[in-house]
Amino acid sequence: MRLEISCEDRTGITQDVLDVLNEYEIDLRGIEIDELGKLFLDFPTIEFSNFQNLMLKLRRVEGIVDVRTTPFMPIQRERNQLRTLLETLPDPVFSTDANGKIILYNDVVASTLEMSADEIRELNIDDLIEGFNFTKWLHSKSVSPQTHKVQFIQQDYIADLLPVNIPDNGKNILAGAVVTLKSEVRLGAQINAFRKPDSGSFDNFEANSTAMKRVVREAKRMSDLDGNILITGDTGTGKEQIAKACHDNSRRSDGEFVTLNCASLPDEAAETELFGYAVGSAEESEGKAGLFEQAAGGSILFDEVSEMSVSLQAKLLRVLEYGTYHQLGDSRVKYIDCRIICTSCKDLSQCVQDGTFREDLYYRLNVLGLVVPSLRERKADIIPLANSIVLQHSKKLSIQAPKLSKPCIEYLESYPWPGNIRQLKNALYRAISLIDGNEITKEAIQLPSCTASVTYIDENFDGTLEQEVKRFERDMLKRLYPSYPSTRQLARKLGLSHTAIANKLREYGISKHSVKMQ
Repeated sequence: MRLEISCEDRTGITQDVLDVLNEYEIDLRGIEIDELGKLFLDFPTIEFSNFQNLMLKLRRVEGIVDVRTTPFMPIQRERNQLRTLLETLPDPVFSTDANGKIILYNDVVASTLEMSADEIRELNIDDLIEGFNFTKWLHSKSVSPQTHKVQFIQQDYIADLLPVNIPDNGKNILAGAVVTLKSEVRLGAQINAFRKPDSGSFDNFEANSTAMKRVVREAKRMSDLDGNILITGDTGTGKEQIAKACHDNSRRSDGEFVTLNCASLPDEAAETELFGYAVGSAEESEGKAGLFEQAAGGSILFDEVSEMSVSLQAKLLRVLEYGTYHQLGDSRVKYIDCRIICTSCKDLSQCVQDGTFREDLYYRLNVLGLVVPSLRERKADIIPLANSIVLQHSKKLSIQAPKLSKPCIEYLESYPWPGNIRQLKNALYRAISLIDGNEITKEAIQLPSCTASVTYIDENFDGTLEQEVKRFERDMLKRLYPSYPSTRQLARKLGLSHTAIANKLREYGISKHSVKMQ
């Protein structure tokens, strides 16, 4: 059982919380304090009646604003993310303590050494890598980053050595090092990729705005890795196009890029699509290859993964954990060899808290994360996108591409675009189809009334009024925070008290670390 406690900055408040826990004889397994001042507690499950009394007692502690349960501790999330990222890197990677003893290593190391985990952790890195004295380097007065040619399993590598330092009262305490090995083949591939012209996979994105430039830059870097990618963003923002570009720009680009829409198929049909069925099964005598088999050597996209059923989530988690699956009607084990890319309009971390998405699967999928901005957050891209769309539609209709009038341009730039790029495409397609002349006027763009100051809510939205109000509030604070990066500035902007804004920022996890500053 884990609790998240939002509280004011008061001396002794942590001790007061511990006193309450002691009163109920609770065996505390872990406690964390984040930079916003939130307390996180981890303790064994207690009886419901005791839990109710405990929550009531904690809320009465002076300075405590809110107490609620949370699915995980921050350090658990961080550890799982770092461990998963480490495991998916394509090069051998070691992490050592300050004496060179191996603490962590990735799957490439494990498969190369063919030793048990206990045997590897008993080794010093000098026992495995020749050509450099790691222990001497770690014990030197000033441990700085190094790059050296070494040998690992009698093969030549370039080793990048990075010290791990922990800040302490203005000083750094050496905690260990991270060692990454790159082979001649890998280095050659990277150099060739650097020298050759950029792939066209990202060239078609209009990225004049700061927000979109950042997304394209991060997507290019992620495409070179092999970890799972989770792409989130509002509907119509182009998440699937980003996913396809990541595949085309990866070393799996020669393989297939296949898609499963998690919202469009019932469980049984989705499972059949995913795993296929064998020859002679009850489904059909000829059998069918599933998407995992089709995507061998390539990538598979789970579109709107938040809509995946709990049953299918469990089966997908098992596949990701063991790297194997069975076709319907076949007892033979098949191995997956594809990159997993997921898209979602919903915040998956919120789905985890709501209990609609598995926490363990979330961490498996969210190794590398991208958030695609809405069109209203990338105003510098609206007109270039519009011109590109006009050209595409005109070619399909075999007409000369019309121009956008000045009033039309101003209107397009001022409209908030709740439907994002998809809405822009539809509006321009209608205007071009009915055009009379060689200019698209403002009057030709027929859009529903929607002001930039109001967040669009679809009439078929899922959730309660309170949830939608909170989503609106969270989105507004996230948009304003980069321009008003202190609680006092933001409070003056919104006409609220400093304490009220501070509590809301804590509630939504908004800080300089969680929001990318412009």
